[in-house]
Amino acid sequence: MQGIILAGGFGKRLAPLTSEVPKPLLPVGGKPILVRQIEWLRGYGVTDIILAVGYLRQKVFEALGDGRKFSVRIFYSVEEEPLGTGGAVKNALPFITEDPIVVVNGDVLTNIPVDKMVEALGDADGAIALVPLRSPYGIVEFDSGGFITRFREKPLLDGFFINAGVYVLRRRVLQELPDRGNIEETLFPRLAQQRRLRAMVFRDVFWRSVDSLKDLEEVDRFFAGNNGN
Repeated sequence: MQGIILAGGFGKRLAPLTSEVPKPLLPVGGKPILVRQIEWLRGYGVTDIILAVGYLRQKVFEALGDGRKFSVRIFYSVEEEPLGTGGAVKNALPFITEDPIVVVNGDVLTNIPVDKMVEALGDADGAIALVPLRSPYGIVEFDSGGFITRFREKPLLDGFFINAGVYVLRRRVLQELPDRGNIEETLFPRLAQQRRLRAMVFRDVFWRSVDSLKDLEEVDRFFAGNNGN
């Protein structure tokens, strides 16, 4: 099975760490984000991985090579200028030979079972993994008398789900992607309107997105506290 990791962004919100190291190579718990993603995908049978790279791509080439040391095959789809998530996938079309294909944002760390997404795709053109929305803040609960009863640190918010940045797409739909632009703003709304896009809800999985220095610190502590696993 093939997968694409979208690893070409600038990671501006993680500056100055990303001034010399591309965001997907930042270490969490002693391993670069990309290495953790490759190991996760490999565990679900994704052994041919296309890296959509742009910013500081030479660093990625040097760190990962052809993928042999990770027991996968790595191919590089190069963006000479930022194309957005949709444009990056379309740019990788020459490398895509299998159907369907797994697409992952380069800042996502998760254990979502992508094989289950492939199995459940059915006749749809795509599927999006959804995870419960986590409150960015701790919340305070109180009773009818106005007395505080409990403090809850960043709980999951029941009934609200977010795009986990993990997709399964049919090859036939990739031609509909824009040359430039984000998949979330172009292709997905159209597929949803036409009932061609499935929602795959995962409640009991690990999922984190590394968008800021605070996110990086929290994820690093999590993996370090789990002996790097």
